[in-house]
Amino acid sequence: MVVIIGAGLAGCEAAYQIAKSGIKVKLYEMKPKKFSPAHTNSNLAEIVCSNSFKSNLITNACGLLKEELRRLDSLLINIADKTKVPAGQALAVDREKFSKEVTNEIKSMENIELIEEEVGEKIHLKDIIKENITIIATGPLTSDKLSKEIIELTRRKWTSFL
Repeated sequence: MVVIIGAGLAGCEAAYQIAKSGIKVKLYEMKPKKFSPAHTNSNLAEIVCSNSFKSNLITNACGLLKEELRRLDSLLINIADKTKVPAGQALAVDREKFSKEVTNEIKSMENIELIEEEVGEKIHLKDIIKENITIIATGPLTSDKLSKEIIELTRRKWTSFL
């Protein structure tokens, strides 16, 4: 089993890829019980900044990467293609439809158990990593409690090497 903390873009894509290969995944997400100031809905993979995934042209790095991801069955790119809105040569999405589709897909997958709890509240990072392969897929919207646990864990690890 693999534990993934954070059900944003990276966490959802990781959970999808791991689960479709037959491995069980526990995916932790603090929403809908707790929201950051930037979050506005309870869906997974909520896009809070620009709705653009940049250029779709394969003549540049952004477009080429998206084409490679399509060929590798990327959950996010496939759903972005389904929920796209007009944006010239860019791939832009309807934010609400995009996150709702991602949520529906993740919740429907047999190998994914979605746990809607904040890591750092009742569940602690140090306990999770003892017995599980763990991916921390949180970004700038990481809660203060989880941030403190990550700092504590990484400081302890690094100071043991000094």
